[in-house]
Order: sequence, then C-alpha cells, then structure tokens
Amino acid sequence: MRIRDRLEQSRPCFSFEFFPPKSDLAMDELFQTVTDLAPLAPGFVSVTYGAGGGNRDLTVEVITRIRRILGVEVMAHLTCAGHTRAELVGLLERLRDEGLENLLALRGDKRPDDPSSTLEEGLSHASDLVGLIRDRGFCFCVGGAAYPEGHLECASRQVDLRNLKRKVDAGAEFLITQLFFDNAFYFDFVERARRVGIGVPIVPGIMPITNLAQLDRFTRFCGATVPMRLRLELERRQNDPSAILQLGVAHATVQCMELLNRGVRHIHFFTLNKSPATRLIVSALKSVI
Repeated sequence: MRIRDRLEQSRPCFSFEFFPPKSDLAMDELFQTVTDLAPLAPGFVSVTYGAGGGNRDLTVEVITRIRRILGVEVMAHLTCAGHTRAELVGLLERLRDEGLENLLALRGDKRPDDPSSTLEEGLSHASDLVGLIRDRGFCFCVGGAAYPEGHLECASRQVDLRNLKRKVDAGAEFLITQLFFDNAFYFDFVERARRVGIGVPIVPGIMPITNLAQLDRFTRFCGATVPMRLRLELERRQNDPSAILQLGVAHATVQCMELLNRGVRHIHFFTLNKSPATRLIVSALKSVI
C-alpha cells in the first residue's frame, strides 16, 4: 500500500522506524523487535539509510526480509549524500524491482571530515532527490522530513519552511517530522506550513526517552528542545534506568494522547530497534481510541 493512501484513511495509524544492525546478533535482536511490534498492526515501518550509503546493501536486505517474512509495508530511507546521480538511479531501480512502493527522500548528513558524505552538484538538498525520482519517472510514493523547531543549518524557521515547500512542490506526498518533546512546536509548525500552502499530511515523529545520555546525543544532533520540567525529572532519575524508562514512556504517552485528541491520526515512532517502550505506548493508545 502506498503510504499516502494509508494516511488519508480516518482510522489511526502508528508506524515504527528501525535502522540496519551492525552484527548478526543485532540483526537477530532487530527481527525480534519487529516480531514483538507486529501484533500492534503498524500502518508501515521504515528502515533508515546511513550517510554515504555505507550500509545500503544491508538496508535493502532488512527491507526485503521484513516485507517477505512479516508482511508489513516498508518504507526505505534514501539519501543523496555520498552518491552520484547514476548510483541513485541504479539504487532506485533495485528498490523498484524488489517491489518497494514507498521512499523517504533525505539529503543525508554532511560531514566535512568524511568524503563519503559529499554532495554531487544538483543533489544538494532532499528536494533535488525528490525531483530526480519524479523526473526519471519512478512511481514511488515519496515522503520527506520536516523540522518543527527548524533545521539546524537554516538561518531561520521561515527559511526552513520555504525549503520544505520546495520539497513538497518537487513531489513529496507526505512529511514525517523530526523528534520533538513539546507538542506546541508541532502544532505551531503545522499551522505555519498550512499558511504557506503545504497541504500534504504531516506525521509527528515521537522518540520515547529510554536513556538520558542517548537523549543528549540525539538532541545535540537535531536541535530538539527538552522541556525544563522534563529535563529536571530525568536528571533526578539519572541513576535509575528503570525510572528513566517509565518517565519516558509516560511522557510520550501523554504527548500522543494530546496529539490524537487534537485531531492527529498518524504517529511515527523512532524505536531505536527496541520494542518495550513503543509497545507500552501504542498498547496504551490502542486501549482508549
């Protein structure tokens, strides 16, 4: 099923994101996580793609295995960083031949010290990748990333919004947001996006907090704001991993309930290849909707 079609349905949709593992043991753990979450009937799952495509073959392997063994619709992430136009076309052809219907088009991370993350001229932004997919006649349902608090590399949120409009105009059919911990950022972002003519579905991305050090790494990387009260409560529990998990699950559950109560019908969870937190949250949501 094309994800845009699923997002246009009225019943709630929950989706899960995974990343390609780096060892056989981690691969087994990933598929145990996927199996644990499968009974929650996700609308789709997504599989990330490393900058420069270093794990692209593993990404394709994970995608095809999930689709063939578990029968769950899968969306592949695809970045233009580190690829030539010809390489991207070849990869798109491979994904098409595997029967994949859905893609999340991303620029990818630019790292000055990593030659594999360079960007070819004319492929400097995710909108360029979306345009390439459309110009070459591929029939994928293409999504894009959105940043409720603004992209770290943008001079302002207004500039970031103009870039997002360019991505949608190029052919992105839906958007999934970067993680956030304060719903006010999401609702304000959606309102601003609608004002500039972005009419596609904007799916909120939620990451349950399970580890304080990990949270700090993610927020430094993406610029997401942790509300002060939540930060203080987490620091009070920093020596108790179980208490951190409980608080993270509780906060994300409250976030999701507010989103659903205010009309959001689709939520994407960044699972970090672990099932307990996401399973607890989605089970709680399903019990009341």
